[in-house]
Amino acid sequence: MGNSSVAPFVKWAGGKRQLLPQIRERMPEKYNHYYEPFVGGGAVIFELLPAKALINDINRALINTYKQIRNMPEAFLKTVNSLDEEMWEDGKAYYYSLREHYNDKLMKSEYDVELAALFVFINKHCFNGLYRVNGKGLFNVPYNNSRRASVDEYIIMNVSEYLKEITIVEGDFETACKNAQEGDFIFFDSPYAPLNPTSFESYTKEGFDIESHKRLAKLYDDLTARGCYCMLTNHNTELINELYGNKDYRMDVVSVKRMINSDATNRVGEEIIICNY
Repeated sequence: MGNSSVAPFVKWAGGKRQLLPQIRERMPEKYNHYYEPFVGGGAVIFELLPAKALINDINRALINTYKQIRNMPEAFLKTVNSLDEEMWEDGKAYYYSLREHYNDKLMKSEYDVELAALFVFINKHCFNGLYRVNGKGLFNVPYNNSRRASVDEYIIMNVSEYLKEITIVEGDFETACKNAQEGDFIFFDSPYAPLNPTSFESYTKEGFDIESHKRLAKLYDDLTARGCYCMLTNHNTELINELYGNKDYRMDVVSVKRMINSDATNRVGEEIIICNY
Protein backbone atom coordinates (compact mmCIF):
# COMPACT_ATOMS: atom_id res chain seq x y z
CA MET A 1 0.00 0.00 0.00
CA GLY A 2 1.51 3.31 -1.03
CA ASN A 3 1.33 6.36 1.15
CA SER A 4 -0.48 8.25 -1.62
CA SER A 5 -3.55 6.22 -0.66
CA VAL A 6 -3.13 6.64 3.11
CA ALA A 7 -3.31 10.14 4.57
CA PRO A 8 -4.48 11.99 7.70
CA PHE A 9 -8.27 12.16 8.03
CA VAL A 10 -8.20 15.18 10.36
CA LYS A 11 -6.40 18.49 10.38
CA TRP A 12 -4.31 18.84 13.53
CA ALA A 13 -2.71 21.91 15.09
CA GLY A 14 1.02 21.29 15.30
CA GLY A 15 0.82 18.49 12.73
CA LYS A 16 4.05 17.60 10.98
CA ARG A 17 3.08 17.57 7.28
CA GLN A 18 5.37 20.47 6.42
CA LEU A 19 8.30 18.86 8.28
CA LEU A 20 8.01 15.44 6.59
CA PRO A 21 11.03 15.92 4.27
CA GLN A 22 13.24 16.95 7.22
CA ILE A 23 11.94 14.05 9.31
CA ARG A 24 12.46 11.52 6.52
CA GLU A 25 16.05 12.56 5.89
CA ARG A 26 16.86 12.12 9.59
CA MET A 27 15.27 8.68 9.99
CA PRO A 28 17.44 5.80 11.16
CA GLU A 29 18.36 3.55 8.22
CA LYS A 30 16.84 0.49 9.90
CA TYR A 31 14.64 -0.02 12.94
CA ASN A 32 12.39 -2.70 14.39
CA HIS A 33 9.13 -1.46 15.91
CA TYR A 34 7.84 2.09 15.43
CA TYR A 35 6.30 4.02 18.33
CA GLU A 36 4.45 7.33 18.18
CA PRO A 37 3.27 8.34 21.67
CA PHE A 38 1.64 11.64 20.53
CA VAL A 39 0.05 10.57 17.25
CA GLY A 40 -2.30 13.55 16.74
CA GLY A 41 -3.41 13.62 13.10
CA GLY A 42 -0.94 10.91 12.12
CA ALA A 43 0.96 12.80 9.40
CA VAL A 44 4.24 11.00 10.17
CA ILE A 45 3.00 7.41 10.51
CA PHE A 46 0.84 7.75 7.39
CA GLU A 47 3.90 8.98 5.52
CA LEU A 48 6.22 6.22 6.77
CA LEU A 49 3.70 3.33 6.93
CA PRO A 50 5.85 1.13 9.19
CA ALA A 51 4.83 -2.53 9.24
CA LYS A 52 5.11 -2.92 13.03
CA ALA A 53 3.86 0.10 14.93
CA LEU A 54 2.15 1.38 18.07
CA ILE A 55 0.34 4.72 18.15
CA ASN A 56 -0.94 6.49 21.26
CA ASP A 57 -2.57 9.72 22.32
CA ILE A 58 -4.06 10.95 25.57
CA ASN A 59 -7.02 12.43 23.67
CA ARG A 60 -9.62 9.72 24.14
CA ALA A 61 -11.99 11.08 21.47
CA LEU A 62 -9.17 11.08 18.92
CA ILE A 63 -8.12 7.50 19.72
CA ASN A 64 -11.76 6.41 19.57
CA THR A 65 -11.88 7.81 16.04
CA TYR A 66 -8.80 5.83 14.99
CA LYS A 67 -10.32 2.66 16.43
CA GLN A 68 -13.77 3.19 14.86
CA ILE A 69 -12.22 3.81 11.43
CA ARG A 70 -10.09 0.68 11.87
CA ASN A 71 -12.92 -1.54 13.11
CA MET A 72 -16.06 -0.14 11.44
CA PRO A 73 -15.11 1.93 8.37
CA GLU A 74 -18.43 1.42 6.56
CA ALA A 75 -20.51 2.42 9.60
CA PHE A 76 -18.22 5.41 10.17
CA LEU A 77 -18.59 6.57 6.55
CA LYS A 78 -22.37 6.11 6.61
CA THR A 79 -22.63 8.21 9.77
CA VAL A 80 -20.30 11.02 8.74
CA ASN A 81 -21.86 11.23 5.27
CA SER A 82 -25.29 11.55 6.85
CA LEU A 83 -23.99 14.50 8.88
CA ASP A 84 -22.76 16.15 5.68
CA GLU A 85 -26.05 15.52 3.88
CA GLU A 86 -28.12 17.18 6.62
CA MET A 87 -26.32 20.46 6.13
CA TRP A 88 -26.84 23.36 5.23
CA GLU A 89 -29.83 25.65 5.64
CA ASP A 90 -27.90 27.54 8.30
CA GLY A 91 -24.36 26.17 8.51
CA LYS A 92 -23.48 28.05 11.67
CA ALA A 93 -26.55 26.91 13.61
CA TYR A 94 -26.07 23.35 12.36
CA TYR A 95 -22.40 23.27 13.40
CA TYR A 96 -23.19 24.53 16.92
CA SER A 97 -26.02 22.02 17.32
CA LEU A 98 -23.63 19.19 16.40
CA ARG A 99 -20.92 20.59 18.66
CA GLU A 100 -23.43 20.55 21.54
CA HIS A 101 -24.40 16.96 20.69
CA TYR A 102 -20.70 15.98 20.55
CA ASN A 103 -20.08 17.52 23.98
CA ASP A 104 -23.15 15.80 25.39
CA LYS A 105 -21.76 12.45 24.24
CA LEU A 106 -18.38 13.31 25.79
CA MET A 107 -20.08 14.03 29.12
CA LYS A 108 -21.82 10.65 28.92
CA SER A 109 -18.58 8.89 27.84
CA GLU A 110 -20.28 7.56 24.70
CA TYR A 111 -17.16 6.67 22.73
CA ASP A 112 -18.80 5.08 19.71
CA VAL A 113 -18.94 5.37 15.93
CA GLU A 114 -21.27 8.39 16.10
CA LEU A 115 -18.80 10.26 18.31
CA ALA A 116 -16.04 9.45 15.81
CA ALA A 117 -18.12 10.82 12.94
CA LEU A 118 -18.94 13.97 14.93
CA PHE A 119 -15.25 14.33 15.81
CA VAL A 120 -14.21 14.35 12.14
CA PHE A 121 -17.13 16.56 11.03
CA ILE A 122 -16.37 19.15 13.70
CA ASN A 123 -12.64 19.00 12.92
CA LYS A 124 -13.31 19.85 9.26
CA HIS A 125 -15.73 22.66 10.09
CA CYS A 126 -14.08 24.34 13.08
CA PHE A 127 -11.56 27.17 13.05
CA ASN A 128 -8.14 25.95 11.81
CA GLY A 129 -8.86 22.33 12.75
CA LEU A 130 -7.97 23.30 16.30
CA TYR A 131 -8.88 20.82 19.04
CA ARG A 132 -9.39 22.85 22.20
CA VAL A 133 -11.44 22.10 25.28
CA ASN A 134 -12.48 24.13 28.30
CA GLY A 135 -11.89 23.29 31.95
CA LYS A 136 -14.75 20.78 31.88
CA GLY A 137 -13.24 18.99 28.89
CA LEU A 138 -15.87 20.30 26.44
CA PHE A 139 -14.94 21.24 22.88
CA ASN A 140 -15.34 24.99 22.33
CA VAL A 141 -13.80 25.95 18.95
CA PRO A 142 -16.04 28.13 16.73
CA TYR A 143 -17.36 27.45 13.21
CA ASN A 144 -15.12 28.17 10.19
CA ASN A 145 -17.93 28.82 7.65
CA SER A 146 -16.81 25.84 5.54
CA ARG A 147 -19.20 23.49 3.79
CA ARG A 148 -16.57 21.05 2.60
CA ALA A 149 -17.08 17.29 2.65
CA SER A 150 -15.82 15.80 5.90
CA VAL A 151 -14.02 12.78 4.45
CA ASP A 152 -12.50 11.19 1.37
CA GLU A 153 -14.02 7.68 1.35
CA TYR A 154 -11.07 6.20 -0.56
CA ILE A 155 -8.63 7.52 2.05
CA ILE A 156 -10.77 6.27 4.94
CA MET A 157 -10.97 2.73 3.56
CA ASN A 158 -7.21 2.59 2.97
CA VAL A 159 -6.46 4.05 6.41
CA SER A 160 -8.76 1.41 7.91
CA GLU A 161 -6.85 -1.39 6.18
CA TYR A 162 -3.51 -0.06 7.35
CA LEU A 163 -4.67 0.47 10.95
CA LYS A 164 -5.75 -3.18 11.19
CA GLU A 165 -2.05 -4.07 11.45
CA ILE A 166 -1.28 -1.35 14.02
CA THR A 167 -1.54 -1.33 17.82
CA ILE A 168 -3.68 1.64 18.95
CA VAL A 169 -3.65 2.67 22.62
CA GLU A 170 -4.89 5.63 24.62
CA GLY A 171 -3.09 7.06 27.61
CA ASP A 172 0.14 8.50 28.96
CA PHE A 173 3.16 8.78 26.67
CA GLU A 174 5.43 7.00 29.15
CA THR A 175 3.14 3.97 29.36
CA ALA A 176 2.98 3.83 25.55
CA CYS A 177 6.77 3.34 25.42
CA LYS A 178 7.10 0.77 28.20
CA ASN A 179 7.83 -2.13 25.83
CA ALA A 180 10.22 -0.26 23.51
CA GLN A 181 13.47 -2.16 23.10
CA GLU A 182 16.89 -1.77 21.54
CA GLY A 183 16.59 -1.06 17.82
CA ASP A 184 13.05 0.35 18.02
CA PHE A 185 12.30 3.88 16.75
CA ILE A 186 10.25 6.36 18.78
CA PHE A 187 9.02 9.58 17.17
CA PHE A 188 7.92 12.21 19.71
CA ASP A 189 5.70 14.97 18.37
CA SER A 190 5.12 16.25 21.88
CA PRO A 191 2.80 19.13 22.81
CA TYR A 192 4.55 22.41 22.12
CA ALA A 193 6.51 24.18 24.79
CA PRO A 194 5.04 27.72 24.79
CA LEU A 195 6.87 30.47 22.97
CA ASN A 196 5.90 32.62 25.94
CA PRO A 197 7.24 30.66 28.95
CA THR A 198 4.58 32.11 31.28
CA SER A 199 1.70 30.48 29.39
CA PHE A 200 1.03 26.76 29.22
CA GLU A 201 -1.94 25.44 27.27
CA SER A 202 -2.77 22.03 25.90
CA TYR A 203 -5.39 20.49 23.65
CA THR A 204 -6.55 18.15 26.43
CA LYS A 205 -8.01 19.08 29.79
CA GLU A 206 -5.21 17.09 31.45
CA GLY A 207 -2.69 19.69 30.28
CA PHE A 208 0.97 19.27 29.45
CA ASP A 209 2.93 21.40 31.89
CA ILE A 210 6.63 22.00 32.56
CA GLU A 211 6.80 18.88 34.73
CA SER A 212 5.41 16.86 31.81
CA HIS A 213 8.17 18.21 29.55
CA LYS A 214 10.76 17.28 32.19
CA ARG A 215 9.29 13.78 32.48
CA LEU A 216 9.39 13.44 28.71
CA ALA A 217 13.06 14.49 28.63
CA LYS A 218 13.84 11.83 31.25
CA LEU A 219 12.01 9.21 29.19
CA TYR A 220 14.02 10.29 26.14
CA ASP A 221 17.23 9.72 28.14
CA ASP A 222 15.97 6.36 29.43
CA LEU A 223 15.07 5.16 25.93
CA THR A 224 18.48 6.29 24.70
CA ALA A 225 20.12 4.17 27.39
CA ARG A 226 17.86 1.29 26.33
CA GLY A 227 19.32 1.47 22.82
CA CYS A 228 16.27 2.94 21.10
CA TYR A 229 16.41 5.41 18.25
CA CYS A 230 14.57 8.60 19.29
CA MET A 231 13.52 11.71 17.39
CA LEU A 232 11.66 14.62 19.01
CA THR A 233 10.25 17.81 17.50
CA ASN A 234 9.17 20.97 19.31
CA HIS A 235 9.39 24.75 19.23
CA ASN A 236 12.97 25.97 19.46
CA THR A 237 12.55 27.44 22.94
CA GLU A 238 14.79 28.02 25.93
CA LEU A 239 13.04 25.26 27.88
CA ILE A 240 13.59 22.62 25.17
CA ASN A 241 17.23 23.62 24.78
CA GLU A 242 17.71 23.38 28.56
CA LEU A 243 16.15 19.90 28.69
CA TYR A 244 18.04 18.38 25.76
CA GLY A 245 20.96 20.69 24.94
CA ASN A 246 23.45 19.47 27.53
CA LYS A 247 23.35 15.89 26.20
CA ASP A 248 25.14 14.30 23.28
CA TYR A 249 22.10 14.71 21.01
CA ARG A 250 21.92 16.07 17.48
CA MET A 251 19.81 19.26 17.52
CA ASP A 252 18.79 20.78 14.17
CA VAL A 253 16.82 24.04 13.94
CA VAL A 254 14.47 24.39 10.96
CA SER A 255 12.17 27.20 9.81
CA VAL A 256 8.43 26.52 9.73
CA LYS A 257 5.18 28.30 8.93
CA ARG A 258 2.77 28.56 11.83
CA MET A 259 -0.78 28.36 10.53
CA ILE A 260 -2.62 29.01 13.77
CA ASN A 261 -1.32 32.50 14.54
CA SER A 262 -3.94 35.11 13.60
CA ASP A 263 -1.21 37.63 12.81
CA ALA A 264 0.29 36.62 9.45
CA THR A 265 3.57 38.38 10.31
CA ASN A 266 4.07 35.93 13.18
CA ARG A 267 3.50 32.81 11.12
CA VAL A 268 7.18 32.04 10.54
CA GLY A 269 9.00 30.35 13.37
CA GLU A 270 11.64 27.83 14.31
CA GLU A 271 11.27 24.21 15.29
CA ILE A 272 13.98 21.93 16.57
CA ILE A 273 14.47 18.29 15.61
CA ILE A 274 16.38 16.32 18.26
CA CYS A 275 17.89 12.89 17.46
CA ASN A 276 19.87 10.59 19.74
CA TYR A 277 21.71 8.85 16.88
